[in-house]
Amino acid sequence: MIQRKEIFFIALVMCVSWVTGQQKDPLKAKNAAQQEQWVDSVMVSMTLEEKLGQLFMVQAYSNRDAKHVRFISDLIADYHIGNLIFMQGTPEKQVKLTNLYQSQSRIPLMIGFDGEWGLDMRLKNTYKFPWNMSLGAVTDTTLLTDLGQQIGAHCKRVGIHMNFAPVVDINTNPDNPIIGNRSYGELKENVAAKAVAFTLGMQGQGVLASAKHFPGHGDTATDSHKTLPTVDFSEQRLDSIELYPYRKMFEAGVASVMVAHLSLPQVESNPELPSSLSKAVVTGLLKEKMGYEGLVITDGLNMKGAANYSSAAEINLACLLAGNDLLLIPQEIPQTVALFKKALQDGRLTEDRIDTSVRKILKAKYLVGLHRYQPLDETGIQKDLHTVANDVLYRKLMKNALTLVKNQDSIVPIAQLEKEKIAYVALGDGSSSSFLGMLKNYAKIDKVSAKHLSTLQKRLKKYSTVIVGFHKSNRHPWKSYKFSNKELVWLQEIARNHKVILAVFTSPYSLNQLKSFTNIEGVVVGYQNSKVAQELTAQALFGANAIHGKLPVSIGEEFPAGTGLTTKELSVLSYTIPEMVGVSSDSLKIIDRRIDTILQQRMAPGGQVLIARHGKVFYNKTFGYHTTAKRRKVKASDVYDLASLTKILASLPVLMKAEEERKVSLFSSLGDVLPRYHESNKDTLMLKEILSHYARLRSWIPFYKDTQDEDTGKNSTAYYRNKWSKKYSIKVANKLYLAKSYKDSIYKHIVDSELRERPGYKYSDLGYYMIKEIVEKKYKLPLNKLADQLFYKSLGAYRTSYLPLQKFRKSEIVPTERDSYFRNQLVHGYVHDMGAAMLGGVGGHAGLFANANDVAKIMQMFLQKGYYGGKQYLSAETIAKFNKRYYADKKVRRGLGFDKPQIRPQEKPTCGCVSEHSFGHSGFTGTYAWADPDSGIVYVFLSNRVYPTMRNRGLVRSNMRTKIQSDIQNAIVEEFSHSE
Repeated sequence: MIQRKEIFFIALVMCVSWVTGQQKDPLKAKNAAQQEQWVDSVMVSMTLEEKLGQLFMVQAYSNRDAKHVRFISDLIADYHIGNLIFMQGTPEKQVKLTNLYQSQSRIPLMIGFDGEWGLDMRLKNTYKFPWNMSLGAVTDTTLLTDLGQQIGAHCKRVGIHMNFAPVVDINTNPDNPIIGNRSYGELKENVAAKAVAFTLGMQGQGVLASAKHFPGHGDTATDSHKTLPTVDFSEQRLDSIELYPYRKMFEAGVASVMVAHLSLPQVESNPELPSSLSKAVVTGLLKEKMGYEGLVITDGLNMKGAANYSSAAEINLACLLAGNDLLLIPQEIPQTVALFKKALQDGRLTEDRIDTSVRKILKAKYLVGLHRYQPLDETGIQKDLHTVANDVLYRKLMKNALTLVKNQDSIVPIAQLEKEKIAYVALGDGSSSSFLGMLKNYAKIDKVSAKHLSTLQKRLKKYSTVIVGFHKSNRHPWKSYKFSNKELVWLQEIARNHKVILAVFTSPYSLNQLKSFTNIEGVVVGYQNSKVAQELTAQALFGANAIHGKLPVSIGEEFPAGTGLTTKELSVLSYTIPEMVGVSSDSLKIIDRRIDTILQQRMAPGGQVLIARHGKVFYNKTFGYHTTAKRRKVKASDVYDLASLTKILASLPVLMKAEEERKVSLFSSLGDVLPRYHESNKDTLMLKEILSHYARLRSWIPFYKDTQDEDTGKNSTAYYRNKWSKKYSIKVANKLYLAKSYKDSIYKHIVDSELRERPGYKYSDLGYYMIKEIVEKKYKLPLNKLADQLFYKSLGAYRTSYLPLQKFRKSEIVPTERDSYFRNQLVHGYVHDMGAAMLGGVGGHAGLFANANDVAKIMQMFLQKGYYGGKQYLSAETIAKFNKRYYADKKVRRGLGFDKPQIRPQEKPTCGCVSEHSFGHSGFTGTYAWADPDSGIVYVFLSNRVYPTMRNRGLVRSNMRTKIQSDIQNAIVEEFSHSE
């Protein structure tokens, strides 16, 4: 059914028309007197030959040779051609030729173009907007006005005055071979609303629209380019359905109408006479009965639907006599001119009839500014046509088009990720990489394929949910959208044994092939196989974007046109472009330059940078290589040693959960929660002091030095072996095992360590050895399992883990240091921190590995006051409690675990440009994560700056991480709007 917004929009258009006097002549300018004066002056100066030339719009190309250019130039010189329609080529060449041809014509040429989805329909290196079938699913009709404005601006830039769009055919026939995706759908109200909105936008830019293909090409099964299709239904049906959008377009002031080549026996008594040549259709129906006074244009007269009827010259004359004003792509111009003159002589044609059309054409030329013609600028065309505004609009349109057709058991959006094991199966012959890549941002998704169905079924047995993507070519709207018989069988067999979500990246008509939807739990239509459509659909499946599109056409009887279920967002990260969140792309380029500096000055071999605003990732880049050997480029999925980010991404959230569940208290003394500290010098230290780094603890203890020979500096054989055994079971690195008994020695060292005499702030790792012990004791589980079960699994942070070699391939793990002082090897897949390594890789202060995307998920959860993906992990009160400075009066900038912006001038934990509410942490290996509730920014920087050794301090000395943070703040240009 038509949406309320659309009904309101149509009513508004009608209201505006009545208020302004409901002008019937859409070619009448606001300054009508000056327009008439100019038209009169031109008419008086014209010869008969020049008038006849105005009736033709000739086909021109910008990708042909000099012979074709001379051909057009000769037509202008010899036959005074008044209009051109440009076909294939490039925008640069078209602009150059337009300037040339305009310079050759005494009366400025009107340039036409067939650009239904933008200039890309004909020109290379231009922007491709969505097809009308996709737009028919959009419920926010104002976006169609925005699209009309954008396409109008593109047309105007390259000198196009009339764009033969929009298509207003109501596509009631799924087998229509030529309209299909070019139609807004089968609901007349929806088609009318979209067409009117588009027209208002484009004509508002000074580019004339053309409603086509009159009186309606939607219910045909043949292509008028190849033959004459018959539209054989009652006049009542034609009036109530096909003509409905034309009435609305006339009310809105559409400048022109294109007449199709159709057989209309209900209007034209001669069934072999194409509608474009029929006086009963053009004059009787369109101009007299419907009262249309705008410019009437034939469809292309080179099409077989017209060309097969008679000779080209006779066809052209018949079109003019039928009531058409402009002959599109006429053939045999010399013969036609001669025939027109003969017809004038024998009385079949009058000069008044010619003058009527010529006046309308000149009025149209005045409307588009040709009375003050200026040559086109031939420079900067690509820059003008490829703007961020295009990308913003495209994303809005495709996001709003996404349609959820079926959602059994609320399978969409996918939640409770800890319970899911998801496979992806690709069908169709189109690319699926963007879809799969985006899916992997949310959960562990395994692509499963096989040559035989039986093999595929075996491989899918271990999965709880299967996402099936059907991908077809996005090259043009006439490409085949159908499933193969094999694909239909495979889809039904997969669905018979698994929960299935089917995502269709082609025409919704493809779903007509499915005999049953019974076993398919979820069906989503993405409409096109573009990168953006794939990415937005993937995001919607996980609740990053809400779905609210409506089917523009019916899928059998089960899903009528207008079907569309809605979903809500789950507050998970989404992925977009900077301008969607009020950030300037141009301003962000300085970050790219800083990254280049990092690489050139070897501050780090490579890294990952991710930036999000209000939960929308707008910058997510990898740079460089794993090492300076440059053998393996950094990928977004690669995991880094997070170093001290472990404190806020593992230990702290688990402790926050424990405090929230009253398993611990911030005011507990250390001796009360850990008996080993009872009656030590740390007995009365409170957790609040420890977390704030105000407990007078030493910064760290180099435990490994106590296990080395004092004379040689080598690891003592009393503590280490190169093979595992029950006694030597703590794996510190590759082929390096520490005595199991030494773990107690580490804790004893901490217990016996001296406290600093003077109170005050001192950053210390030691407190997190204690916190690890506390939470493991309370939950009776090791920290790595606690963090995974309480947070990572359900967050979809599947690239986050302690002990990464147990979960990831070594090639996915970025190495850290070439250690020559302890492990004597490249530290690769093992924690860099020596103390955490001596605990077996799981430390409260270090040991966690992750990629930037997963770090951002956890930081976003904090930023959203403990909420993420439909789940409340921590209460807002808990987040606020731990993000508070408790010793600010003592010049301690830290919150509880979280680092905070500087208080002392000499401190530089941030750029100094973030809010006091912001929080985060940095890591020794070259990592950084920060979140700011005020700006909504989450910023993650990961690198292995300790490669080749930790003496490589260029990243630290340059403050490059916080300089990038400053760049981010400077790139914010406007307040965020939830408009995407």
